[in-house]
This record gives sequence, structure tokens and C-alpha cells, in this order.
Amino acid sequence: MEIDIVSVFPEYFDVLNLSLLGKAQHNGLVEVRTHNLRDWTHDVHQSVDDTPVGGGAGMVMKPEVWAECLDELLGLDPVDDVLGAAADAAGVGVADVVDAAGDSLTGPVLEEGNDGSESLAFGSVVAQVLQDSVADREAAAAAEAAAAGEAAAAGETAGERVEETTGQPVGDGMPDHGAQGTVLIFPNPSAPLFTQADATELSTKRHLVFGCGRYEGYDARIPEYYRAQGVDVREYSIGDYVLNGGEVAVSAMIEAITRLMPGFMGNHESIVEESYTGSNALLEHFQYTKPARWRGIDVPAVLLSGDHGKVDRFRRDEALAKTARLRPDLIEALNCHDLDKADRKMLMALGWNVCGNHPRRS
Repeated sequence: MEIDIVSVFPEYFDVLNLSLLGKAQHNGLVEVRTHNLRDWTHDVHQSVDDTPVGGGAGMVMKPEVWAECLDELLGLDPVDDVLGAAADAAGVGVADVVDAAGDSLTGPVLEEGNDGSESLAFGSVVAQVLQDSVADREAAAAAEAAAAGEAAAAGETAGERVEETTGQPVGDGMPDHGAQGTVLIFPNPSAPLFTQADATELSTKRHLVFGCGRYEGYDARIPEYYRAQGVDVREYSIGDYVLNGGEVAVSAMIEAITRLMPGFMGNHESIVEESYTGSNALLEHFQYTKPARWRGIDVPAVLLSGDHGKVDRFRRDEALAKTARLRPDLIEALNCHDLDKADRKMLMALGWNVCGNHPRRS
């Protein structure tokens, strides 16, 4: 896996050279590259921020600097009217996008230029319409090919279609560039929560690019622009709190992601039983080590019994009780049909009704 990190404090990530992640880099499992955003500035002060449009406190990171940096890392050429270009590639016009977006628009979809021309304004709804248009066109093409009984040409790779008249691959309606297979990630306190499931999915990716915001954050057009370019852009929060910058969040996400890669951990089984892991995730049971008695406190006797069945059951019950007390939302997300008789008995003893599809408090 290749990881690129953009920050105004790249030295912050020296910590990634320690412990297992440092060893993984030494062994060639992961390559981490850090970049100073100020290297893409052109003024004497190396400015990366400016005042907010519309007024307000603080400073906002400038899209021009970020774009020069990310274009280079992603192998992209700059596009002046990215949404218009994406609309053309998707085979739809400006009017089609406006009609498709309809009442879901929360802001203006069209911008009028100085010459009176209209272009698409930025907005996630607009970008989604473009993506839907691409998906619809692909689905129609696939259905037509299936109806005609056309088989893939010899040598065609999975997921690639060949145009009948030219023999050239038909793309997905988005630009074809080096960013394909790359995920661009921005930490953002107002974004969806980063979860273990996200870490698991991202651990299979070839290339991750992290952008660390500062001040009042980054210009909202930055992720929108790269989505319209066909880049897989994610924005994640690591909790309901605000930090001075994205460096702490990026460090946390990188560690959560890379440790799930095959070959990273010495004992892969230590990952399987962890908190939040699996489709019916629970908090992990408590852990103990030697001595069996320490300062008057004993480890649970069952753990010394040598009966692996009883130990497994004790740990499962402890995980259920711990999760019910600290994270009842995880209990509510369990599928009752996947619970065994002992699980049900334990949850009922803890005050949960397990008769439906998901546990509910009695």
C-alpha cells in the first residue's frame, strides 16, 4: 500500500516510523510519503489560507494551493469547468442535471459568467446526479449487450467493455487518469464517523492520499472538484470533538487501516476478536495477565480452569455485558437470528428483549 499525506506540519508524522507501522515500512508492506502543502505556494509568505467568503471568524485553506498539490499526487490535469466536463463525459447536459436534481437542490445549480454564459455550480447533489447518469448509462449498455448475447472480446479484462466499432475500452464516463484506484481522504469533524468497517475496507486499497486541514478547514469545493473528476473522495470524523488540525485524525486512521493488512500483525487472530470487528460487533472482553493475584485482586477463576469452552463462554458473556453497559447502540444493532441460546439468555438477564430482529430494552 502507498500512502501520501499532505500537511503544513509534515514532521508530525515521524511517529509513523515507530513500532509495527515502522517495521511494515521497513519490510516494504507500506510506503508512507509526507508532503508540505506550502511547497505548492508561490508567494513569499507561502500562504495556504485566506478569509472566509461571506465573512466570519478564522481562515479557510485555499483551493488553488491544494489543487496544485493534489493534481500532482493524483496525476491529474487541471480542469477549468470540471462539472461541465463531467456532464459531457456522462452524456448529459446542464439542463438535464438541473431537471434531475429537482427539489433536492439546496443552493443554486447554475452560475452566470461575465459573458452571460451558464455553467454548473458546485454542490454534492449535482455531483450525485452526474454519477447517477453514468451509472444509468452503464446499466443500459450492459442490458443491451446481454440482450444481444455479446461476449467480451478475447483478452478483455474484468470490468472493461470494448466498443464494437473502434475496439477501444469504454470508460465509466469519468476521466481516465492515474487517480483510478486511489482514495482521497479528508478528516472533517462534520463528516460521517470513521468506523472499523471503513478501516477494513480501506485496508484493501492500493493508494491512499490524506489531506490534513487546519484553521477553519478547507474550501468545500476541493473535495467536490475531485469527486467530479472521478476520484473516490471520502470525508471522515473520528469523534464528536474538534482538533486544531487533521494530523491527529489522519494518524489514527492510518494506524487503524494498516494494522488490518495481511502480514502487518504477528498474530492475525488478535484482530479477529477485537472491539467493533465483524458484522455483529461487540466491545472486546476484559484482558488479564500474570500474576493470577495482584495486590489483593484475583483474575476470574474460570480463566484458570483450563476449560476452553467455559473460557470462551465467559468472555462472550463479559463482552455482551460490557457492550450493553457502555455501548447499548451496538447491542441494538445485533441480529437476533445470529445469536445462540446462551447469547439470548445472557441478554435477557441483562434486561433485553430478543424476540424480534434486533434486541430491544425490556
